[in-house]
Amino acid sequence: MSLQQKVMTSMKEAMKAKDANALTSLRAIKSAILLAQTESGAKEELTEDQELKLLQKLVKQRKDSATIFADQGRSDLAEPELEQAKVIEQFLPEQLSEEEIEKVVVDIIAKTGAEGMKDMGKVMGMANAALTGKADGKTISTIVKSKLS
Repeated sequence: MSLQQKVMTSMKEAMKAKDANALTSLRAIKSAILLAQTESGAKEELTEDQELKLLQKLVKQRKDSATIFADQGRSDLAEPELEQAKVIEQFLPEQLSEEEIEKVVVDIIAKTGAEGMKDMGKVMGMANAALTGKADGKTISTIVKSKLS
């Protein structure tokens, strides 16, 4: 079952449950999928990798917005953003813990022979490819920086 079909099924359930927050989140996913498909020109299906990146982007946008709202003392706006992020995260694979991410990063550093910050780009590229959908880029970047410095 493709992501688009899963989202449509969940939208129907959210409509029946009258869950406005979930419905808003699911409509955002559907909209992003349709935009990504039209950007590619044809009505072709997105690859699983593209779907994961799209979902991660949506979650990151929600979390960034929530952080900004919280910094401005607007918890009334931050809470719905975080709830929407949780709904979108349901379609992502289970996220790895920092320890698990650290193990992968250490393995990549050992394989590439990276020795310092000058090799960060090479390590980040391989780490992002290995951890697509399983960890966010900010966490990966933080761990890579700590290991290479």
